Order: sequence, then structure tokens, then C-alpha cells
Amino acid sequence: MQYKLSGISDIVEGVRLGNDVIIEHVFVDSRNRIDRMETALFVAIKGERHDGHDYVEELYAKGIRSFIVGRDFSVENIRGGNFIIVENTLKAIQDIAAGYRDSFSFPVLGISGSNGKTCVKEWIYQIFQNTETISRSPKSYNSQTGAPLSILMADSASTLGIFEAGISLPGEMSRLEKILHPDTGIFTNIGDAHQENFKNIEQKIDEKLQLFRRSKLLIYSSDYAALHKAVSESEHEYSTFTWGHDDGCNLKILNKTGVPNRTVLKIKINDSKLRDMFGNEQEFEIPFSDSASVENAMHCIAFAMTKGFDINLLKASLANIAPVAMRLELKEGINRCTIINDSYNSDINSLTIALDFLDGLTQHERKTLILSDIMQSESDERKLYAQVSKLLQSRGISRFTGIGEALERNAACFIENSNIPDCSFYRDTDKFLQHCNKAGFSNEAVLLKGSRQFRFEKISRLLEVQVHQTVLEVDMNALVDNLNYFRSKLNEGVKLMAMVKASSYGLGSSEIAALLQYHRVDYLAVAYVDEGVSLRENGITMPVVVLNTEPDNFDIMIEYQLEPEIYSINSLLSFLKTASGMGTGSYPVHIKVDTGMHRLGFEENDLPELCRILKNTQRIKVASVFSHLAASDESRHDEFTVSQIEKLRQFCRSLEEEIGYPFIKHILNSAGIERFPDAQFDMTRLGIGLYGVGIDANRSSLASVGTLSSAIVQIKQVDGGETVGYGRHGRLTGTKTIATVPIGYADGLSRKLGNGKGYFMVNGKPAPITGNICMDSCMIDITGIDAKEGDRVIVMGDAPSVYEIADAAGTIPYEILTGISQRVKRVYVI
Repeated sequence: MQYKLSGISDIVEGVRLGNDVIIEHVFVDSRNRIDRMETALFVAIKGERHDGHDYVEELYAKGIRSFIVGRDFSVENIRGGNFIIVENTLKAIQDIAAGYRDSFSFPVLGISGSNGKTCVKEWIYQIFQNTETISRSPKSYNSQTGAPLSILMADSASTLGIFEAGISLPGEMSRLEKILHPDTGIFTNIGDAHQENFKNIEQKIDEKLQLFRRSKLLIYSSDYAALHKAVSESEHEYSTFTWGHDDGCNLKILNKTGVPNRTVLKIKINDSKLRDMFGNEQEFEIPFSDSASVENAMHCIAFAMTKGFDINLLKASLANIAPVAMRLELKEGINRCTIINDSYNSDINSLTIALDFLDGLTQHERKTLILSDIMQSESDERKLYAQVSKLLQSRGISRFTGIGEALERNAACFIENSNIPDCSFYRDTDKFLQHCNKAGFSNEAVLLKGSRQFRFEKISRLLEVQVHQTVLEVDMNALVDNLNYFRSKLNEGVKLMAMVKASSYGLGSSEIAALLQYHRVDYLAVAYVDEGVSLRENGITMPVVVLNTEPDNFDIMIEYQLEPEIYSINSLLSFLKTASGMGTGSYPVHIKVDTGMHRLGFEENDLPELCRILKNTQRIKVASVFSHLAASDESRHDEFTVSQIEKLRQFCRSLEEEIGYPFIKHILNSAGIERFPDAQFDMTRLGIGLYGVGIDANRSSLASVGTLSSAIVQIKQVDGGETVGYGRHGRLTGTKTIATVPIGYADGLSRKLGNGKGYFMVNGKPAPITGNICMDSCMIDITGIDAKEGDRVIVMGDAPSVYEIADAAGTIPYEILTGISQRVKRVYVI
């Protein structure tokens, strides 16, 4: 994309101020790393939780000079900036994308539906990648901002575009249609997603069909009766191509033979044109047996056939189609390294996104990229890798390793780049592994970005810390969803403190803290000073409050710029003594008030002495005053909770009058945010709710963040009357199939779950724990379950949930999460 700013101003019908510069890149996230600031345009979008206008001055200071802003934004204080002033900045970026889309000379496929959009997009990409030059939506960029950004990333030299469109509200799809304007459409399916925002399923179907208003062809499954009825009865100009089990379909599924991890589809071709090309019947094999994969494959088959794709290539592609890994995995590596495994796809846009993520990792100064050949139809190979090299210049890459014949041929593009001091190239992955020195990787972030055929999982296994098969998978996207859920409950201007104590409730400390810093929470809170020191040493620069302070550590807190909770006159005097000795001034402290919890905190009778000390010192400054609710999640204690809130209000009023300056006030925790919206004060504290544990009122609104899993290591047939486990408590009443799983109480699995009180999920079915739980393993009864050694076992996730496990163990979800041992490997998926 290349426009003059005046041309963009004409497109968006805005008022232009400043110079008429050339624009090559449009972005909306102020955290993005920008390669050429002089040709970048920032669009300040105002959303529910963030306002891009708040970051314009910050971006200007970094070197960005061109902006699209709303009419309410004052540009007078930013001298030398180039501005386009518009009524609606979101509409502006959508209009820019629509204008760029109109310049495309290649066909565009638009995909919508309730589920499967990203998988269908990626599978079509896998099928066509060797015959077409494809631009497509990165990851799941299908929203009101994601769709226009996808279009603006597209290469005008492409021969095929594949873009997703997702909606959650009526009226949204018509805006996306103007941006995407697909020539061909795929409507994947219709389900319950976002149904709460629509009157009925018919309204949602009609809304989604708006995407294909100007399309020439729509592909869908007539097995969805409501969808088929809506299409049949609507007025439209596009032709339809259907598949399903009815005789009237263009492609009819005659037979579906499924065995584990494989399905053979026998299809009858009813379309006369396609019958001339492909015959009456065809068989396709896919390496999956679930119904969703069969549905996704049928959409791909239908699209490929309507495009006249070579049938033998289609069959070969489907037989080897790869699962879509839609998330990056963050893992602990050898020698204090962090491994980022991104096997989602390999193209220039996805590489840019992965590099932005790598750049945002604060734990390591040294950054390494291991990249395979980019498998796309690019006629000018040198131009492609020159573009990749240019992309790396501003990313601070310390070491670059290229794997593949194309990268080897174009090594000069990278060697000539003086910003990358260490470059090496290998013909294939095996050659790299032969020459790899594991000791050469130390205290660095390593991004693995490889096309599927290069089998970078071999490199990942080499560089990962090798631990046992039990893994805690932390879904960072779910955590962000929970963060945004609670943010949506806050009044405008109310700050948010996120609790990351106890290693973020067992899920991981620095990794989650870095994500929260990226998403701009206002404060982090830890329990002890060593947790705060660890965050600082891992690159966390935002304010961190230490809740359980000890006088012996006050000097360390000041050294690492950690802010103490002060809860008594003695702790206040001790901190003042340390602050005086270290020569600090106006050091931020947080005053804890005991309003009824009776754990830590100043009481009302401490107020005169507290005020006297604070008025007579310049060494510290009160940053916030807060208290802790004792029972905000229990309605039977609401009267007591209200009294706590009022006590804090009165304490703060008196303190503020005496010391003569304002400070932040906060008392609400996760349950309090939900149940006492009138007591938000200036800030709220988000703890267990961030990690997916809520009260009855919001459990269904929160996403599960942690999934604890292991694997079956051995299966035995054990006769009735025999016993299983220590103490012979697991006595069998009949012959049972018993599986051993390598997780025990040393991993955090409560012994109270033994002898049938707890269960695991094996291939979608519950398997009760049999006998006592051992230190490092336990046994489960898988009688009647189709399972084999090596199969994954869900210990905690959607089922059994952390609530179920806590109930069975007679405890609370907090204890279950924080009890997961550090020897259990954490894998972070994004």
C-alpha cells in the first residue's frame, strides 16, 4: 500500500493538517514496532477499554509523525505532526481498507460462519500455496479492526486473497462487506456463538449473509436447515454451491468411513460441469476423524473443485493436511532460555506478528530467530528475503539462523545486514541439528518460525527443558478475555491492579506479568519482595506493590523500585528509616487499613499518629490507601461488606484532609468488582477472577486459563479382588482396565482425590482415580474407554473443572491452583 496523506484524507473525508507525506503502513496498536516511522500512519481508535488518542503524544515522541484522530482531540500541543481529523476513526481505517481493496486485481474468498473460519482459511492456503501467491488474514484477524488490517497487509501482487469476517452484533457485517467485498464466499456453519446479541438464529444468519451481497458464488452445507432455508428464500445475485447428505446437493456425501485419526469420504458429484471435469464420484482421505474436521475439509473440497483445481493435487494435499496450530507456544528452554514455538504458518505477515511478540518479551536482552524457507509462490525470491532482512533490522535480533535451500541461496541478504551480528545457514533441519551446540544457547529468547515440512518440532525438543509428561497449559488469550471482562465492569478512569502473587496463582509469574504489562494494567501486586525482584530481573518496569513487607527487605525494595504496603506505625517508621538512609524522596507507599478482616492494617485509633508522621516527612508519599474485603463473594455478609467500604471511605476522607493531597483509594477484589459496582473508588484489584475462577454470577462469563494434563504410561488388566496402590485401598470388584498416569501429590494433586473421589478425562470420558494417589503417579480406571498408552489425560480443565476438584478435595480453587508444583512444566499458548 502506498498513498499520499492527501489521498487518504480524500478517502476518509477528513480535514488534513501538516505535510503531505507518503504513507506505506497503517497501524492501530501503539505497542507495535514500526520499521519506517516516517511512512507510518497511526489511527487513534477509541474502544471500550482503551483510547488510541491517549498514546498519540507518546508515539510522536518515538518518531511517528502522521495520525488520524477524532474531532475532540487537540492537536495544538504536537507541533510538526501531520493530522487527518475525522468524525469516526474506526470508520476511517475501514474506508482506507475498502479503498485499497478496490485496487485488487486478484479474486478474494471471504469466509464467515460461527466456527471453523480460521481452519478453513488455513487449509485452503495449504492446498493452494504452491500454485498461487496468497494474501490472507493473519491468525484470526476478522473483527471490525482486524479485517481492515488484514486487507491493508495484503500484497497487491497476489493471485488469491483469503479473508475471514467475524461479527458479534447486528449491523457489523455490512461494514465488513464494504471492506472485503469477496468474489466467492464460504459460510462454514451456524451455531450459538454470540447468539445473546441476536433476536434469533434467523437474524444472525441474515446478518452473516450480508458479507456475500456482491459475491458471485456462495459455498455452504445444506445440512444446516436454517441456513439453507435462509439462502433459498433470500433475494441474492450470487450462485450457490452446496454440499451435504441430500440428493439435491452439488456434492453429496455418499459414505464416511472413520477410524482413529483418519476419515475416507466418498462423494457423488451432482454438478454437471464438475462431473465433466472430475467424473461421477471421488474419494478423499483426511488425517482426522472428528466431525468438525470433516466439515472443514468438505468446504475446502468444494472451493477447490469450483476453482478447477487438479484432483490429484487436491487428494494429496488433503491426505497430508496439517492441523492448524492457531497459537504461539511459550516454553522454558535450556540454559535459562525461553522458546517461542510458532508453527501457525510461514509468511511475511505472520513473521511480523511473531517478531512483535518476540520484541515484547522483557526477560531477555538477547533475541534469536530460527527461520525456515517461506513456502509461498514468490516469483522474485531475492526480493522476498531482502524484505525479511529489512524486517529484522529494527527488531534487535542478535542471532539469525536460516534453514532451507532458498535461505541458503539468499544468505547475502542477511550477511550484508550489519544489524544482525551472527548469521548462519543450513540446507535442512537435520544439518542444523548435526552442527547445533546446545551450550551456545544461553539466557536468550529463541523464536522458532518454520514451515511444517521443516519439522521444527525437532529443534523445539532439543532446546526445551526436558521434564516429565505432566504439563500445565496456560491460555494467555483466555486470560486476556478475563481481563477485558472485568475491565468492562469498571467505570471510566478507574484503574486496575492485577495480582500476580504466588506465581500468578500457580500459573507463572514473569510470563503473565509481561502480558499484563503489555495490556497496560496500572499496577501489579506480589506477596513478597523476592517475587518483585524476580519481576524486575525479567524486564517488568511498571509499578509493582509488595503486600507482605518485612523491615529487613526495605532496602532491597527501594533498590528495585518496588512499592511497599505499610500496615502499622512500626512498619512505617522502619521504612522511613531505610528511606532516609538511602536518600530517597517522595517514595510511593500504600497504606493498608483494617476495616474488619483483622489480618494486617491500620485501625481508626492509629489515624492521628499516622497523620502526624506523614505530614512531617518528605521521604515518602502516599500513593494509595486500601483495605481488604473479608467476604465480598457471600451475600449473607453483604451488610458487613458495606460497613467495610464505609469505614475505608471515612478513613480516607480524614487522612486526605490531614495530609493535604489526594491518593488512590481501592477495596474491591474480583468478587467485589462484580457485586459492589458503587465501591470502585479510584482502583480495583483483580486476582483469582483474572485466572478464570469466579463467583456463581459470573462463572459462565469467565474463560478457563489453566489446563493440567498428563499421559497414560502403562495399561494393565487387573482381576477382581486385586488391589491398586499403597495401603491396598483400591480394591476391585471385577476385572478392570487400569492406567498409570505420571502425576502425584508431589505435582500438586491432592491425595484427597484418591479412591474414586476425583477423576480424569480420557478421550472425552471420565476415568475415576483408583486407590491412593502416590507421590509421582496415580492410577485411573479406564474400563470401557478406548485408550492406549501415550494418550493425553486431562487432570484439570473444562472437565474436571477447578471447582469440581476443589469440592472433591474439600478446599477452595485458590489452593488447587497455587498447589501445582513448579516441577510441572508450564506452556504458554498465545
